Amino acid sequence: MNILVLNCGSSSVKYKLIEIKANKVLAEGGVEKIGLPNCFIKLKLNDGSKKEIHLSANDHEGAIEAILHYLTSKEYGCIGSYEEIDAVGHRVVHGGERFNKSMLITEEVKETIKECYGIAPLHNPVNMAGIEAISTIMPNVPQVAVFDTAFHQTMEPKAFRYPIPNEYYTVDHVRRYGFHGTSHRYVSRKVCEYLGVKYEDQKIICCHIGNGASITAVMGGKSIDTSMGLTPTEGLMMGTRSGDVDPGALLFLMDKYKLTPAEMLNIINKKSGVMAISELSSDMREIVEGAEVKHDPKAQLALDMYELKIIKYIGAYAAEMNGVDIIVFTGGVGENQFGTREVVLNSLGYLGITLDKKANDATLHGKSGIISTPDSKVKVVVIPTDEEYMIAHDTEAIVEGREP
Repeated sequence: MNILVLNCGSSSVKYKLIEIKANKVLAEGGVEKIGLPNCFIKLKLNDGSKKEIHLSANDHEGAIEAILHYLTSKEYGCIGSYEEIDAVGHRVVHGGERFNKSMLITEEVKETIKECYGIAPLHNPVNMAGIEAISTIMPNVPQVAVFDTAFHQTMEPKAFRYPIPNEYYTVDHVRRYGFHGTSHRYVSRKVCEYLGVKYEDQKIICCHIGNGASITAVMGGKSIDTSMGLTPTEGLMMGTRSGDVDPGALLFLMDKYKLTPAEMLNIINKKSGVMAISELSSDMREIVEGAEVKHDPKAQLALDMYELKIIKYIGAYAAEMNGVDIIVFTGGVGENQFGTREVVLNSLGYLGITLDKKANDATLHGKSGIISTPDSKVKVVVIPTDEEYMIAHDTEAIVEGREP
């Protein structure tokens, strides 16, 4: 079964075509800068190299048409026609309280995704644009929505409720939902397979650390708490997102500078995080270079703040679960920034963690590996995430009538 996985962003569409039975990636790439004159598609070729081709894609439908064109082209294609695509799986950021698992996309499911526009205005509308594009171009192919929020629907009210008046939850559904659920679900299961332990018996702290970042406590095979909230801005300090900030501070600034809610939303999503503190970049590679090579004090402060937040959330979740068996790192920073892992883990010695520095320094560039010593009381492991595989896996199961 060939499954096309689509991840639609505000001005981009990432894709991967997977032959799921063989767990083989047939093609992958993405369209970037949709609607702009310098729009292009990036193709990953069979030899591992990448090729960029200029496009004129004014919207997501145009971008997906381009993707399908290159999947079937004589020069770069891997399939003969659209008919060789058996199903399409979509990453959908917000499923609200309605969905605790992936779903076959029906008109009813579409309406629920649209109902979440208000609490995911940057994500759900473009996710829906991808769904509607496939409905137009390939109306007979089954589509599946895999929700970022679904994995966290096992949280109890004590973890997901906010201490604000009840009607804001009962009427407006304001609560912690959490995100990166597909990644947390994949990595927390994969690390147990890697270690040869039973998933349901482990207390796991899963650290998805990248430009967007979140940490999840997984106990008994279920998410019991997570750092992101109603939106992806809560929790850890990120590339351009603020993470936790006193809401009173935001209201003070809105009042003083007469900022609209939309303007403040833009500030905490796109103008904050390590980019704001460093005044250098949102890319952690550049922050590390700025701090460690150029000795830039603002870059160093950004790095210190970024790492401190990770330490605090791991400590909080270890306390919440009354211990931890496994800490797993994933995401662009979690998989590659061994210096940050070292700083974080050296601050967690009270948990009985002992870092294997040599293993830690060598575990990067997509490698899995144990980075704690054999006598460490907590196993610390790096596992590369594969959200696209998880989306394809769920899509296959649902199309075949099985539980994902």
